[in-house]
Amino acid sequence: MARSFNQVILMGNLTRDPEVRQIPSGQSVCTFSLALNRSYKGSDGEWKEAVDFVDIVAWGPLGERVAQYVTKGRPVLVNGRLQSQSWEKDGQKRSKIEVNAQDVTFLGGRGEGGGSGSGDYSQSDSNSSSSKPAKSSKSKDKDTSNEDEEETINLDDIPF
Repeated sequence: MARSFNQVILMGNLTRDPEVRQIPSGQSVCTFSLALNRSYKGSDGEWKEAVDFVDIVAWGPLGERVAQYVTKGRPVLVNGRLQSQSWEKDGQKRSKIEVNAQDVTFLGGRGEGGGSGSGDYSQSDSNSSSSKPAKSSKSKDKDTSNEDEEETINLDDIPF
């Protein structure tokens, strides 16, 4: 039997703040939803706007970072796979399709929904996302320089 390919890449804005909870095994799971805007030409030839809403699930450290750094309205890029869920409620069978996130890239700046700049965080990334200021490689005059002083770069001064 041939292998299937299940991968999705979505870019949109969070419709609500991410929610983190612990499952009985102790693993954390984060859920959030994305609004995906699109334009299309209607039968009358006029451009119309539509929005699709997609539920996203991020597990473990990835989910914890998403909950820590993004808020409602913030743009993100999600790379993951589709998975279906089915359950029974009030005697009726229900189902939905959601995205199981493998990577989440935070887009936009600090003024776009909070957080601290752009970052790419993946499910396999086991490092914490602490960031240290970058060191400047500017050379100083030997007569006036202090060897112990380190000049830091303000991340807000970087144009991208």
